[in-house]
Amino acid sequence: MGSILFKTADSEAVAFFRENGWAVINLLDEGQTQALQGWVNEVMAWRDEDGNWLHYREMTESGPVLCRTENFVPYHEGLRALLTEGRVLETANALLGEPAVLYKEKINYKAAGGAGFAPHQDAPAYRFVQQHISCMIAIDDADAGNGCLEAVSHRHAEVLPMNEDGCIRQDVVDSMEWESIPVPAGSTLWFHSRTPHRSAANNSDRPRRALYPTYNASREGDLRDAYYEQKFAEFAASEVDGSRVQVSLINDFQGKPV
Repeated sequence: MGSILFKTADSEAVAFFRENGWAVINLLDEGQTQALQGWVNEVMAWRDEDGNWLHYREMTESGPVLCRTENFVPYHEGLRALLTEGRVLETANALLGEPAVLYKEKINYKAAGGAGFAPHQDAPAYRFVQQHISCMIAIDDADAGNGCLEAVSHRHAEVLPMNEDGCIRQDVVDSMEWESIPVPAGSTLWFHSRTPHRSAANNSDRPRRALYPTYNASREGDLRDAYYEQKFAEFAASEVDGSRVQVSLINDFQGKPV
């Protein structure tokens, strides 16, 4: 198909999203992109013990590296404004078809040598809500070389059969047509919570950092605090698999533990 870069969430972009389950929209100008990169550098420098944000690390050939940070919006004014005001929230409203509210947020760093994510849908990991969409805001250029997202179009109507990890069953994965979707820094890839997606390991010498906010319909409530409380509880109750890094309520991340 080839990805189309929309300039705004106009009627054409909304129609494309609803038909395909994803759309790439250019939301940030050069100055805003540089500001975002600076803010993410600040978050990466935060110490674990100084706040209630969550840093996760994976082991690479170069040693331990950050693979994800989440629950940072309460502690960073710039990122909070970016995700809860202005064009990003307006785009979420347009694509969802109704007013939206931030449900959760994360940064995936995917440093050089960083692991990828198995084929999955997000919906099985999201509690409490029925209507929700996600967005990948590219902090660095994301392409096939450094592990950009791959997605399947027209398969977002239902939750697909899963394996024991909560990821898409292999026979279903093999039956679908996967498309790499490059996203330049400052642009956004929006996808439905049931859109099948995956990403390869970063085998380049460049990072592929991306900011991922997820939004739910505001009529279902502001559930961000409830999401994190539930995630903490499920993490505490789960048996730790020493072969992987637990970053999600499904086992889609393929990184090695530190």
